[in-house]
Amino acid sequence: MGGFFGAISRRDCVLDLFFGTDYHSHLGTRRGGMTVYDARDGFQRQIHNIENTPFRTKFEGDLTSFHGCAGIGCISDTDPQPLLVRSHLGLYAITTVGIINNAETLIGQYFSQRGHQFMAMSSGKVNATELTAALINQADDLVSGIRHAQEQIDGSCTILILTPDAILAARDKLGRLPVLIGQDAEGCCVSFESFAYHKLGYRDAYELGPREIVRVTPDGWETLSPAGDQMRICAFLWTYYGYPNSNYEGVNVEVMRYRNGEIMAREEVRRGQLPKVDFVAGVPDSGVPHAIGFANRSGKPFARPFVKYTPTWPRSFMPDNQAVRDQVAKMKQIPVPELIQDKRLLFVDDSIVRGTQLKGTVEFLYESGAAEVHMRSACPPILYGCKYLNFSRSNSDMELLARRTIQALEGDEGQEHLNEYTDASTQRGQCMLQAICREMGFDSLGYQSLEGLLEAIGIDRTKICTYCWSGRE
Repeated sequence: MGGFFGAISRRDCVLDLFFGTDYHSHLGTRRGGMTVYDARDGFQRQIHNIENTPFRTKFEGDLTSFHGCAGIGCISDTDPQPLLVRSHLGLYAITTVGIINNAETLIGQYFSQRGHQFMAMSSGKVNATELTAALINQADDLVSGIRHAQEQIDGSCTILILTPDAILAARDKLGRLPVLIGQDAEGCCVSFESFAYHKLGYRDAYELGPREIVRVTPDGWETLSPAGDQMRICAFLWTYYGYPNSNYEGVNVEVMRYRNGEIMAREEVRRGQLPKVDFVAGVPDSGVPHAIGFANRSGKPFARPFVKYTPTWPRSFMPDNQAVRDQVAKMKQIPVPELIQDKRLLFVDDSIVRGTQLKGTVEFLYESGAAEVHMRSACPPILYGCKYLNFSRSNSDMELLARRTIQALEGDEGQEHLNEYTDASTQRGQCMLQAICREMGFDSLGYQSLEGLLEAIGIDRTKICTYCWSGRE
């Protein structure tokens, strides 16, 4: 996915920018970038590949050369950024987070006027942030340009722009991701994650609404384009992506996960389907708080039968090669034999997407002596690849475990009955659960219901994006 952080102050803000951006490293694994502006020396920029080295390690050496009272930084799962852009709107730096599904169409329209060009990457593709800047530059001012770009883009686009005198922050037109402003005595910052600026001494000041564009200076912020009425914030921010300390739309991530696990256990107890187990555990790391909630409500003791060794490989999907990713995942799993041998275990994971690594985890648990392994997913079966962010994004929906299981069970006919398959009370729903159990080696499987998940989040349900489960935008 990705994240960004910006700071503007009456003092040098390079260290704030460095640490604030670093605190978004859980949102992306491929590129990191920082751009700083100084009134005397202008823009300074650096971009590094962070696939195999943490952001902090790559950028520590750049700190001595960076200086300035304003800057933006990003963690990106896609293209190198921030970019420096020079146009009739002036010189500015820009970073974006989102997806442009109609990029080729927009590029074709842009090329219809001769003399236009893009810098192609080695793949031949165009940098999505450069394309966004090109759309912005079609307008007479930055605010109109941002609006134009967001309306033209099919997907989502959250934008941060650094000019010589301010930072412009624009939340996606449907608020798929959060944008928050923090403030201290000398300036302001802009962030996805609230904890990132809390640790730097900023206090909560403002949360942008969907479509809203604000101008941020050391003295504060002003709205340049008002928020819209419609919002579809991504539910996975709470279930998976978000850091435990963060709050979105007033709802804390860790608290939501406890509540989500409690609701799952409540419903299993109500149906009389809670299996007899020795321990409830979470698949590290984001599955752990869901499991704590499950254990608290079910009355089953919580334990950690295995832990992840993360000092050298903090994210198991960092390597490009799937075989290497699988091996890294295996090497990271360190068992606690006393909590596995001959034990009946119920695990809660944040989600089940393709199931590749989870199958390896189950095999590892049985190899370590587990008597039974029961699995619970903290969200419903994922049926659609994400069109708006990078979560569950696939070349085909058939890569998703639930969809390919349905296809194996009933062929194309099954795709006409997806709602039945995701309802465990139906015959088709039970067939899907049993088929996945056979493939993955679970003794039982359960998914959180969409109703339960929305209850756990607790905000207006019409403001939450559930596309990957329901197929509804």
